Amino acid sequence: MPPRSNPTARQERLGAELRKMREAANVTAREAAALLGSGATQVSHLEAGRFGASEERIRRLAAHYACGDNRLVDELVAMANDRGQGWWEEYRGVLPPRSLDLAELENSAHYLRQVEVIHIPGLLQLESYMRAMFAYGVPELPATELEPRIAYRLRRQEVLTGSRSVPFDAVVHEAALRIKVGSTKVGRAQLEHLLELSEMGNLTLRVIPFDVEGFAGSGYSMLYAGGPVPQLDTVQLDTAHGSIFLDAAPQLQKYRSLYKKIEAAALSAAASRDFIHRIAQDM
Repeated sequence: MPPRSNPTARQERLGAELRKMREAANVTAREAAALLGSGATQVSHLEAGRFGASEERIRRLAAHYACGDNRLVDELVAMANDRGQGWWEEYRGVLPPRSLDLAELENSAHYLRQVEVIHIPGLLQLESYMRAMFAYGVPELPATELEPRIAYRLRRQEVLTGSRSVPFDAVVHEAALRIKVGSTKVGRAQLEHLLELSEMGNLTLRVIPFDVEGFAGSGYSMLYAGGPVPQLDTVQLDTAHGSIFLDAAPQLQKYRSLYKKIEAAALSAAASRDFIHRIAQDM
């Protein structure tokens, strides 16, 4: 079977975890290949997510690497066995691959934490707000590209409202609430939508006001997706060139600590609802 030409982020992550395990054991790719009866090139493909990994291979490698974290190994096996085609596959070839990876990440997460400074988090946006945001694009998207993006973002929101109801903690800066994306009518409707969503049992929405003291993290926006074990957490960041996914242990620890600092600067959930209500009334 030829290697995959475009592995998904989740497939890449499985391979990356096998590579981390091998490197922690000071085992070379050539030595791992000898264990599997293959070549170093095949191991390279495996660790890049271009080849699939069977349960038997994962457990053999983990035993050879003397990995004592049985839960991590079990979760890697579960990742390898999960070959279902998610709804986002309907958009393959229509939207950029990293956009599809984001939906896959959200749908496999055990919890989500997000920090946004300039915009309302995508999972909480009204369709009218989305359209106003996309209208700022240069060049402006034709309807044939715009409509799939709108439909896709709305579909992503089912991770919060559907049967799974993934726990979602969102910290939003006051700037995101006050910047008028579109008309005043759109802005007010979006704030009222946030108030409705904040009553959901799986959603905690907190606001950082402009006048909070001791907050120097106003430049940060991020999505932290919790995995079944901490080693499988993922951080997603938006950049000018698209999404990037971080999973190295030092990076995860950095963003865990950063989120705690940002969260500490935010109002309580109840005070945040009152704050949003006042802004909506002032519009």
